[in-house]
Parts: sequence; structure tokens; C-alpha cells
Amino acid sequence: MNLKIFLPAIFIFFNSILPAENKPGLDKVAFYAAISSEDLKMVNEQISILKKSSIKERKGFEGALLMRKAGLVSNLREKLSLFKAGHKKLEEAIEKNPENTEFRFLRLIIQENAPKILNYNEELEQDSIHIRKSFNTLPPVVQKVILDYSQKSEVLNYL
Repeated sequence: MNLKIFLPAIFIFFNSILPAENKPGLDKVAFYAAISSEDLKMVNEQISILKKSSIKERKGFEGALLMRKAGLVSNLREKLSLFKAGHKKLEEAIEKNPENTEFRFLRLIIQENAPKILNYNEELEQDSIHIRKSFNTLPPVVQKVILDYSQKSEVLNYL
């Protein structure tokens, strides 16, 4: 059998049966570990992975990580620049796909934890309602992250 035909066919087969949350470039366990960490290196690694990824949700996840990174750097100009860039990416991703519960959850996390001076907290209630309504449709790994976060959240505390 010709290996040039066989190997790509095997790759396509296995890639198509993998659940979306486990496809290359979207390791949600690693992503959420970075989002919740205080480790700038871990956040940068996830940003680098996402930049190389071809997943269609890349922009939203990358935006959330950029905003998280803004909270970890010390230079004020860099903080603001990162936050604005991340905000733009995440909001564009939500605008294109308003039913994406994961993006709504990421926005809720950021809004709930962003400094009040940024005035980034207008969608908290709407996102909370959306997350509650769509919770059962999410992959188990994301459900666990949301349940863990709800223990310390003021708006998701009765999930």
C-alpha cells in the first residue's frame, strides 16, 4: 500500500473523531489553567499555541488570554495595550457568535475581575443568564471549570 496516501487518510480519520476540545491547539485544560494562573510564562505559552492554531474560535480564546496577561504585566502602558487588544478580539468573537457560551463565560470572568476603572462590567448579568441556560450543552471539561469558578463568583454563585 502507498504510504503517501495511507498516512494522510489515517490522520484525517483520527482528527475527525477527536472531540473538539481535544484537537491540537485547543487543550482546554491547559487553556483554563493558564487563564486562572498568576504565571505569565504559562499565559504566554497558551497565546503562542493559539497563534499557531487554525481553530475557528482562536480569536476569542486569544483575546481572553491577552486580557489575562494584562493583569500580570507591570508596565501600565503595556497593561492597557494588552487589555484593549484582548477586549477587541473577544468582543468581535462574541459578536460573530453570540451563542458561544464559552466566550460569554470568559467575558464574565474578566468582567468580574477587571479593575473597576476599566468600566468593563456591563454584560455580567446577561452572560450569567446565558451561561446558566446553556450550561448542560457544554463539554464536561468546561462545565467543571464553570462549577469551580462559581464557588468564588458573585454572579454565578448559585449555579
